Amino acid sequence: MKRQEMIAALDARGIQPWDMCIIGGGATGLGVAVDAASRGFSVLLLEEYDFAKGTSSRATKLVHGGVRYLQQGNVKLVTEALHERGILRRNAPHLVKDLSFIVPNYKWWEGPYYGIGLKVYDWMAGSLGLGKSRLLSREETLELAPTLDAEGLRGGVLYHDGQFDDARLAIELAKTAAGQGATMLNYCKVSGLLKEEGRLVGVVATDTLSGRTYTIAAKTVINATGVFVDSVLRMDDASSEPIIAPSQGVHLMLDKDFLPGGTAILVPHTDDGRVLFAVPWHDKLIVGTTDTPVSQVDIEPRPLPEEIAFILQQIGRYLQRVPRVEDIRSVYAGLRPLVKSSGRKTAELSRDHVVLVAESGLITITGGKWTTYRRMAEDTVNTAIERGGLDDRACITATLAIHGAPGAGDMEGTGAGAGQANEATDPLHFHGTDAAAIRKIAEVDGRWGQKLHPRLPYILAEIVWAVREELCMTVEDALSRRTRSLLLDAQAAMECAGPVAELMAAELGRDRSWQEQQVAEFRALAAGYLVEPHKQTIV
Repeated sequence: MKRQEMIAALDARGIQPWDMCIIGGGATGLGVAVDAASRGFSVLLLEEYDFAKGTSSRATKLVHGGVRYLQQGNVKLVTEALHERGILRRNAPHLVKDLSFIVPNYKWWEGPYYGIGLKVYDWMAGSLGLGKSRLLSREETLELAPTLDAEGLRGGVLYHDGQFDDARLAIELAKTAAGQGATMLNYCKVSGLLKEEGRLVGVVATDTLSGRTYTIAAKTVINATGVFVDSVLRMDDASSEPIIAPSQGVHLMLDKDFLPGGTAILVPHTDDGRVLFAVPWHDKLIVGTTDTPVSQVDIEPRPLPEEIAFILQQIGRYLQRVPRVEDIRSVYAGLRPLVKSSGRKTAELSRDHVVLVAESGLITITGGKWTTYRRMAEDTVNTAIERGGLDDRACITATLAIHGAPGAGDMEGTGAGAGQANEATDPLHFHGTDAAAIRKIAEVDGRWGQKLHPRLPYILAEIVWAVREELCMTVEDALSRRTRSLLLDAQAAMECAGPVAELMAAELGRDRSWQEQQVAEFRALAAGYLVEPHKQTIV
C-alpha cells in the first residue's frame, strides 16, 4: 500500500465516477471500504488526517458484546456484538485474542448475580463464544489477580471477551481494502460536495500534503466520519440538525505491575454508573473509562483533571497498591459518536448504529462501536446499492480474512503467507504474516533491529515498513498508530521522536527542516498525553 500508487489510481480515474466515495478513514469508513471493494465495486476512501486518527485509535482495546448493555436490557445489540466478536476473532486471529476477565465479589449477592448474568452472556455468544464463565473462590481469584484488594474479598466471576489493537486493526483493514482494489488516501480533505439538480454526484478534495485539489465524481457518497458526521451533514444541508451527542472516554496507562498476569478486571458499577476496566495490553495496564458529555468535538480531545482523578479513585478501591498521578505513563481521550436521544445520560445511550439517507442521496453511517464495524459496513453498502442504483452483489466479509491473517493470501506481495509470528515470544505478532518481511528489513541494516526506546517494544524496522507499506507520513503516524508508543509511554515516545524523524526523512526524501518541524509538532502533541509531574522539556 503505497501513497504514490494511490494518487496514480485517483488520477487514472479521471472523470469516470467511482461507485462509492467514502469520507472518513476510521473503523466505520475502513469497514465500508473493505465490504464494497470485496463486492467488486470501485471504491475511493478519503481521510482528512491519518487512518484511525480519531476515536478509532482511542478505544479500551476490547472486542466485546458489552456487559453493561446486557444490564440495560439491549439484547439485540449484545447478541449482534457477540456474533461479530466471533467473526472478527476468526478472520483476524493475529489481531484479536481471548482475554479472561474477573468480576471481583465483595458482597454475598454479587457472585450469584453476576454469575447468572455472565452465563446468559455465554449463551448469547453460542458457537462463537470464547470460553465459559465460572465462579471463583477467594483463593482462585487472588491467584489470578494477586494485587486485588484482599480485604473483604469473597471470590469472583471469571468470563471471557476479546482484545485487540485498534489502530493496528485499522491499518490492516486499509491494507485489506487496498488488496481488494480500493484506493485509500489519508491526508486528503473533502472540502465540498458536488450536486446536479440537488442530487449528490461527487466531492471536492484536497491532498493536504501536496496542496493539489481534485474534483471527484461518484455514484454514491458515504459520510463515515464518526463524531464529525454533523459537519458533513451541514456541508450537504446548512440547516441540518445535529444528530450526534458526543461523549468523552478517558483511559490511563499504567505499568503492568499494578495488575501482573494476563487477566483483566471488570468493576461492574462505578459512581457514574459505568463499568470500569483494568486491562493488560502490550505489557502495560489500561484503566478506564469515563463518560463525560462534551459540547464540541475535537480531533485531539484532552482529558479533564477530574476524569483522571475519577479513574484513579475508582480503581484504587480494588487494588492493593493505589495508583497515583505520577504512575501514569500516558493518558488518552476518545469521543464516542452517540446518536442523540433527549432526556438520557450519555452512559445510557445505546451504541446501536443508524444509516441515514439525505434528500441529496448522501448516506451517513454513525453510532455503533469497533466490535460491530463489519455489520455496520454491510448495512451501509446494502443501502448504497439500493439508493445508488448499483448492481446487487452479496456481502462476503463474514468469511474474508483480514490482511496479515494466516491463509489470507498475498494481497499485495508484501510477505503475506510467510508464516505467523507467536504472540508469546514475538512483539511482531500483531503484524501477522507481514512480520517476516519486517524481520528481513531488520537484517538489511543491523541498526534497524534495535528498539526505538528501552521502554518500548518496537524496533526501527517497523518504522521503515510503515513508511514503505502503510502510508505512514508523519512522526505522529509512526509513534501513535503504526506503533502504539505514544499511548504506552508518552515520555519515551517524545524521547525517540528525533531518531524516528531522521529515519522517516531518509525514506521519504525529506530535508532537515522537515525533521525538525515533525519533531516539534509531535512533542507538542505528546505533551497532552502526559500528566504532571511527568511533563518536562525535551532538548
